[in-house]
Amino acid sequence: MQDINLRNYAYLGDAVWELYIREKTILKTNNAQKLHKLTTANVKTEFQCNLLHYLEESLTEEELEIVKRARNLPIPVGRRNIQAQYRQATAFETLIGWWYLHNKKRFEEMLKLFETQLTI
Repeated sequence: MQDINLRNYAYLGDAVWELYIREKTILKTNNAQKLHKLTTANVKTEFQCNLLHYLEESLTEEELEIVKRARNLPIPVGRRNIQAQYRQATAFETLIGWWYLHNKKRFEEMLKLFETQLTI
């Protein structure tokens, strides 16, 4: 498989995570405002940061290395006010993207682990 940079894994992970959450929220309501509120509560930076913290003890050495490298990516200027959280959320999204492309079984395991943490 072609080598992909961490920022691209994060980009993919962001989309995969949002789709996963949207699949969950559409089963809860037909109201567009409620759908948006449920979705954003589970895809926002703070929530992703908390999820990463929740699963850190379950990560392999390779996954921890991905997290470490992703946390050190340059931060966009507009995100500097929440830099620590943004770095954690980027690392979370990077892991999601990496699992999605390289280890679907592990991805599914992690989604099951996240089920108890979702606010849906």
